[in-house]
Amino acid sequence: MERIAINPTSFSVGLGFDQALLITGRRRELICSAQDSVDETGTPVHPGDLAAQLAKSLDNLEAVLAEAQMALSDVVRLNIFTTELSTLFRHFSAITDRFNGSRFATTVLGVPSLAGPDLMVALEATAMD
Repeated sequence: MERIAINPTSFSVGLGFDQALLITGRRRELICSAQDSVDETGTPVHPGDLAAQLAKSLDNLEAVLAEAQMALSDVVRLNIFTTELSTLFRHFSAITDRFNGSRFATTVLGVPSLAGPDLMVALEATAMD
């Protein structure tokens, strides 16, 4: 699989994402439901702590990817839903740090609520290899 970054302007590259990705030669596509801050039983964890919820959501996304023999480096699109938009932007580097230089296309949306009252962030991904 080859990724070709499409960035008519370069602002997004400095923030850790691409405006678009042209994917050629792909083999598999994994469409992930949104992953949020829940434990193995589906119980929300880290209420009120967006940074901890973001880390747990990324852990859960990595677990889904691993089950398909993929990794964060295979993610080409990451949609981020949050009830705390300004707080998420303060912690956005936690996302790009976990991706270790592998960029993705993204949409960040502020929403009034998520699936549970204690949830503050949900990550929806598409991965390809």
